[in-house]
Amino acid sequence: MNAPPRRKPLAVELSPPGANVSFVTQRRAGLIAIAVLAAAVACGFMLWDQVGPRVRSQGGYILQPESVELLGCPAWVRCDLKTEALRNASLDGGLPLDDPQLPMRLARAFDMHPWVQQVLSVKLRNPAGAVVEILCREPVAMVGVQGGLLAVSAEGIVLPSADFTAELAAEYPRISGVESSPLGPEGSPWGDPIVEEGAALAVAIGPQWQALEIVDCRPTMERGRRMWELSGLAGRVALFGSAPGREVAGEPLAAAKIARLKAIGATGQATPAVDLTQPDSGADGS
Repeated sequence: MNAPPRRKPLAVELSPPGANVSFVTQRRAGLIAIAVLAAAVACGFMLWDQVGPRVRSQGGYILQPESVELLGCPAWVRCDLKTEALRNASLDGGLPLDDPQLPMRLARAFDMHPWVQQVLSVKLRNPAGAVVEILCREPVAMVGVQGGLLAVSAEGIVLPSADFTAELAAEYPRISGVESSPLGPEGSPWGDPIVEEGAALAVAIGPQWQALEIVDCRPTMERGRRMWELSGLAGRVALFGSAPGREVAGEPLAAAKIARLKAIGATGQATPAVDLTQPDSGADGS
């Protein structure tokens, strides 16, 4: 009777003495390295908290007001617009260049100034500097109010009238007969359609204002609607009619009225009153 084959014993590899200890030691060394790295990072942050403000306060890391270049400020703005804008926004003490909101903060500071119609761009540059480009509002007329004159733009925005001397204010068209006061501060709309119409009329007449010796314009009620009257004109008064863009059917446009005024001024006619609301018939009645 044959004996069953003998099974071979399983081969078992035994770790050499100290192998487990070596594995634990290697893991422990890695953990210690990680702990050391974390401690170094933490120390770095703590050190930056202490020395960072001193480093950032150096010129290369702080944007000072004198390093902000302003483009687009026209001749009629006589104030120090840049200084006023930064001071009013509390940005005149220096700004850290690593502030991610820096361009937006600069744009907002200038956008809040009453002379600024739009901030076109804000660009940072190295070393610490910035270039801000703006579009400014332009004064087109002075509105007569109790106690003086207030400057307005073509859109009827109230402008900083303190920037005008009496001599400078006299160079602009004057809108009389306005009974309202501005609804908001400088840089805000006046809030009265009469002011808006008067400003539109001043823009339409433009440089002809002084050439025609017009003193002012004022609203008047004629034929059941608001019209505008021009006075001065070397002693004449002209019924201009509707504000530009608001003409009724059959009424000449603003350009035709102004051309007619120029023609009358060139002939030196002594006509004391001119009605520009009617088509030119070759003669103006008094």
